[in-house]
Amino acid sequence: MSKANYQKIPNSTMKNEFLLTRFSDVWEYRLLHAMLFLLMYLATLIGNLLIVTVTTLDMNLHTPMYFFVRNLSVLDMCYISATVPKACVTFFTDNRTISMAGCASQVFMVFFCGFVEVMFLTSMAHDRYVAICQPLHYPMIMTPRICVWMTLASVLSGLAFSGFHTGNTFQLSFCQSNVVHQFFCDAPSLLKLSCSDTFTNEISSFASTVMIVGGCFAFITRSYVYIFSTVLKFPTRTERGKAFSTCVPHILVVSVFLLSGAALYMKPTSNSRTIQDMITSVFYSTVPPFLNPIIYSLRNKQIIEAVKKLMKRMLYSGK
Repeated sequence: MSKANYQKIPNSTMKNEFLLTRFSDVWEYRLLHAMLFLLMYLATLIGNLLIVTVTTLDMNLHTPMYFFVRNLSVLDMCYISATVPKACVTFFTDNRTISMAGCASQVFMVFFCGFVEVMFLTSMAHDRYVAICQPLHYPMIMTPRICVWMTLASVLSGLAFSGFHTGNTFQLSFCQSNVVHQFFCDAPSLLKLSCSDTFTNEISSFASTVMIVGGCFAFITRSYVYIFSTVLKFPTRTERGKAFSTCVPHILVVSVFLLSGAALYMKPTSNSRTIQDMITSVFYSTVPPFLNPIIYSLRNKQIIEAVKKLMKRMLYSGK
């Protein structure tokens, strides 16, 4: 039966809850997956919370770069909290169900956090471009007011973007199987379950991914082309190494996040493979929030020094 014919089925047959999918139904593997996700979740929360605390308390880190790093850390804690806790419950227990409202909340948060993450990473690339290529104009260009406006624009446009796509997804009828072939609710997986015509949804998803991800990727690439051309002109090897050390990790996170997200949202739902999609989704929903604290703390001398000062202050206050 075609999707057009399914539209005639009464609303009473629509699903009010969904079943999430595990990577494996073998108990030992389920336990392993639950533990891995839980450890990654706790490490992400602790790492990002540490960055937020240090960049807030240390006045030396009240710069545009660390303003964006702090915002990114807050966002990453929200991002991973939207999917991983429920996934751990799904892996660890026999309860795979998620309500329609819970599913809609996950879809909204994934769209919102994913969109804002792209905007923040783009803003950080712009910040590095101005700092390295236009150092004399940096204080005038990256003012606190501009940074706040860039953040507000990212958040507000993210709310509009996620609201549109979530509403566009849940105006469909779900009267086929209620098994979501993913460990969390996302739009591509839900489109497979719809008995409505999803062509418009697929086109809007593809078009928005091309415009937003493609546009931001092009802007970030352009920024780093200018950055690298400037860095290569630095007189000493030490200066070049310092500049590259702040840029290369950022490029790594951007590449993993944008390419994995684009791979999932740009292909037709009929061509999707469940396990492949689930593995791909890990790379854009959990890996970037996990990697960001490592990249911006362990490889950053200023944050390491700030952490040491914070630890000493806590030790002395405890005596």
